[in-house]
Amino acid sequence: MTRPFQVADQVWLSATGDRPDRSGPAPVSRHPGDLRRAATLPEWRVREFLAGRGLLRELLAAVRPDLADADITADPRGKPALHGHPGIGISVSHTEGGTAAGVAVGRALGVDLQRPTAHVSPSLPRRLLPDHARDLAALPPERVAEEVAWVWTAQEACVKASGAGLAGRPWTIPVPPGARSGHWAGYRWTTLRDRSALPLSCAFTDHDARVEKAGPPA
Repeated sequence: MTRPFQVADQVWLSATGDRPDRSGPAPVSRHPGDLRRAATLPEWRVREFLAGRGLLRELLAAVRPDLADADITADPRGKPALHGHPGIGISVSHTEGGTAAGVAVGRALGVDLQRPTAHVSPSLPRRLLPDHARDLAALPPERVAEEVAWVWTAQEACVKASGAGLAGRPWTIPVPPGARSGHWAGYRWTTLRDRSALPLSCAFTDHDARVEKAGPPA
């Protein structure tokens, strides 16, 4: 089992890939509802999708075992939700060689995992970090790519939590390079720099909405 870790009160994450604890690949979901959904996807997307659902259900089994087999739906923008449990926030992210999932009780949640690209065009730091692009330009290219990935995961996690997706213009969210946490539009974001070798961030609402009782991670 991939060991979950608590990020904040009532917020848990789990991830596979290049992590310090060398966790293995994400478990593949065999839930009937997930298999039905996977059957509608392109072949290249199926394993990634089932790995994300498998990791999410494994995390649910650790923190909310009563919900581990709940049906998972998605809104028109693709934001996942547990059917019949609006007080539980869930999120899944994929990147090359890694998967991440999160569960939040009484909070909306967004999770994003990103492998740094081999090359970052000069225009990308200027778009994501307009106030810091000059400082980044002085760094080696691999460091620029890594920092851009960390910033983007925080920005993307915020718009995933809000449900807006790319329509929320994540590149406009101020995330300074090297930052570990911050706030945006009623959400708190956190970069898991001490937990993940791959850039991994999550965002969740600052104040509990509808709180359902949860147990501690297994």
